[in-house]
Amino acid sequence: MRKILIMAAFAMLTGFIAIPLHAQNALLRYADKQFDLENYSDAAALYEQAHERKATYENAQKAALSFQKIQEYDKSFDWWKTTIGYEEASREDFSNYLIAAMKAENGISSEELLSGSPFKESAFPEIDFDIIRELNNKKANVKLVQPKGINSNGSDFRLAEDIQGNKYFTSDRGSVYPSEKPTVRLDAKSNVFSEEKSDLNNRDFFGIYRYTNSEDLEKMVFDVPGGLVYSDPTLMESKNLLFYTTFRNIRKVKKSREFEVNPEIFFSKISTDGKLSDTKAFPLNDATKYGVMHPFIDEKGKKIYFASDMAGGFGGFDLYFVTYDDALNFGTPVNLGSFVNTKEDESHPFIIGEKFHFSSKGHPGLGGMDIFQASSVNGLFSNVENMGVPFNSPRDDFGYYITSKGKRYLSSDRKGGMGMDDIYLIEDLNKYLLARVIDCDGIVISEEFQTTLTIRNQNENLPTKRGTKSELIGDLLPDSDYTLTISKKGYFKIHDNEITTKGLQGDTLRREYRLAPIPYNMPVFVDIVYYDLDKSQIRPNAEPTLDKIAELMNRYSFVDLKVGSHTDARASKEYNVALSERRAAAVRAYLSKFNIAENRVKLDWFGEENRTNDCGDGVPCPETEHQLNRRSELILEAFPDKNIDYEMPAELLGKDICDPAALFSALNHEVPTIYFDFDKATLRPVHKTELEKLALYLQHMGGLNLQVQGHTDQRGNEQYNMKLSERRAKAVMDYLVNKGVKQDRMSSEWLGKTKPVHDCVSVTCTEAMHQINRRTELHLR
Repeated sequence: MRKILIMAAFAMLTGFIAIPLHAQNALLRYADKQFDLENYSDAAALYEQAHERKATYENAQKAALSFQKIQEYDKSFDWWKTTIGYEEASREDFSNYLIAAMKAENGISSEELLSGSPFKESAFPEIDFDIIRELNNKKANVKLVQPKGINSNGSDFRLAEDIQGNKYFTSDRGSVYPSEKPTVRLDAKSNVFSEEKSDLNNRDFFGIYRYTNSEDLEKMVFDVPGGLVYSDPTLMESKNLLFYTTFRNIRKVKKSREFEVNPEIFFSKISTDGKLSDTKAFPLNDATKYGVMHPFIDEKGKKIYFASDMAGGFGGFDLYFVTYDDALNFGTPVNLGSFVNTKEDESHPFIIGEKFHFSSKGHPGLGGMDIFQASSVNGLFSNVENMGVPFNSPRDDFGYYITSKGKRYLSSDRKGGMGMDDIYLIEDLNKYLLARVIDCDGIVISEEFQTTLTIRNQNENLPTKRGTKSELIGDLLPDSDYTLTISKKGYFKIHDNEITTKGLQGDTLRREYRLAPIPYNMPVFVDIVYYDLDKSQIRPNAEPTLDKIAELMNRYSFVDLKVGSHTDARASKEYNVALSERRAAAVRAYLSKFNIAENRVKLDWFGEENRTNDCGDGVPCPETEHQLNRRSELILEAFPDKNIDYEMPAELLGKDICDPAALFSALNHEVPTIYFDFDKATLRPVHKTELEKLALYLQHMGGLNLQVQGHTDQRGNEQYNMKLSERRAKAVMDYLVNKGVKQDRMSSEWLGKTKPVHDCVSVTCTEAMHQINRRTELHLR
């Protein structure tokens, strides 16, 4: 008797559990025969009827197996649940029960399924529960969608696309034909299978359909002698050939009454309108000895990959390749080896670049066939990896394919599809971070910087890259929170803890960050304290200045104090060096009362070398000029160590980090107003100390300029007062130039009596009010 295995080209040849059949009546005998002939759809219905008439372990078990074979997993699970309720239930029955539960995707845990049974997970080594949990917890960031115009309520799988965008795929769409056979003859002349439909599930045989780029769908017509099933289309476009799997209606084999018919590969010329001609058989076909199926053409490597259970493999269907030349002379088949093949079935090969994809039941996975990826270098395969969820599911996943335009497809019978098997288009589920990192001039930074992008509360860094316009790009998962750090040597780090894709409309989260240089050694406060002749003690009038510095240093951990101490020129140089050292030490000692660490106060002493005027040895000077030399210059510097990449201080958040002066505007030098005697442009001694401090500040704040405005009171004529205000502005500028402030950093204007503080024309002014009008105002810019 001949036996033909009419099956879906994706279905692997698997053994089923041998079960003793106890036919007790005609219904069971007929059901058993349908099961033996692999007419599982009919067998399942018959076993259900038999169980309704007489509930037995055997009937329930065979119903469960039949539904399992035709991939009706919900019913299979229900029948396995019934089966394990019998005392006769074996460990194998429980194993099938667990597998059916996974394929039914009902969300019931293994612990719940085994509750009350004599088994634990460890009793089922064939099911790798740890791998299943691991793969389910590590989901790829993609989604599967139904492509337009492809799927039906039947089985649709294994898509290929030509360069014009026409799609070719396998389908059994169409009618369902319930069997009406009352009996089966058992002699050799019996026609024990249908030539019109699949006995597996009573549906139309599989055919190949062409979905054109103009959205027309047509079933392709083949001329393979006796061909019943056509599946697995793949193209050799350079020669306009379509390769495919077929099952043929082979009726006779010499000297054999019992034989099986296995799948074969054929190829045909294909025209631009999808018509096939000049069909040829793949030279490795031998349908009554072994199967060959699932061809894939690697035109770049000039290889044809396929699955076969020919002798010499590792078990089940293995993956092979055969080389070909321009005349389509084929080489000897080469097994892909133990890295790819297992004792179970491997199928649906696909290669692109150095990545080889295939499906397997033998490698650890989620159940059924899973899709795997391996490295392929110079014909050697390694690093086989399960592609994980959602590429794979507890059911069968296969037929992974990438078009020339980069679109990805797979086939699956997972829950939620349109039919029994569906073709899915794989789309990235990624959200994207698109960030412009700019400098202080608003220009996108093109040079390298470091980024750390992590899912909040996780340690794993996510990759980022730079776009063609130097923008920062990162992949984000949906409904997740992130932290981002951007760092560059010598710049403030950027921290963004508010990145989230929760509620994000669209796929792109846009950000702009300003990477600002750290203003190392930036003076934020400048002052001068003075000493009595030959003394180093801190004067009472200097204490408020040092108190303020102590308060600022305690408030801001990133500021240190530089102290430069000096003397006048009286006494010897050696003595004055020692005296200036004692004066510097007195400042540090005073600040120690406020718990300011010694290493935060940097001391320098210069004796009489850096006088602020010409009062040298033997030069007669008034005491007020000598006093200007007896001083300690105090410069409070932010970010004093250039070897440290300082974090942005919390106190400066919200300020313009690209404007160093604005960062510490609250601390900056208080610019004095210079007052003059009546009809004079001579600087008073008290104002010289203020200008000393201002000069010191400007010397250390190179980014600041000074505007000088001269004024007079309202007595005298306008022309005279204009000249007088000019001399007053010049007196201030000359003094500052003499102290080292460059002329080009100052601008001046003189306004005479045009802008008085007090309008002494309208009211009678006191002398004090006139004094306030006689001034030179200073403004930092």
